[in-house]
Amino acid sequence: MFNALIRTHHITSRKKVTKLKQAADATQVFAMLRSGSSPGIMYVEGEEKGVRHWVDTVHNLRYKDYQLVARPAAIQHENQPTKDSEVRPGLYETETVSDFGKQLQDRGVYAWWRKAMGYAKDE
Repeated sequence: MFNALIRTHHITSRKKVTKLKQAADATQVFAMLRSGSSPGIMYVEGEEKGVRHWVDTVHNLRYKDYQLVARPAAIQHENQPTKDSEVRPGLYETETVSDFGKQLQDRGVYAWWRKAMGYAKDE
């Protein structure tokens, strides 16, 4: 399994979100967005080919301040993901950074996310 993380200025266009949902469904990846206001955050997880394709789709949508802060790579879990976090393909949205972080904590990649976002320093 692979994952990637993208940061943008914001995610507000419902048209673009629809395209991201279609791409998540087509590539059978789990994708999560922090939408509404700044910052826009996108997390994707799945098979390598699907993750790379989904990241390319986001790039092609030309989001303002697009940054691929964690390139597609094999997932490095820092703890066991909870049962609730099983990969279920599709696109999911959250409105707060704290909820986004909580969901990544449940997936076992919280420290990886904090480091990629610049919230935590290398230890």
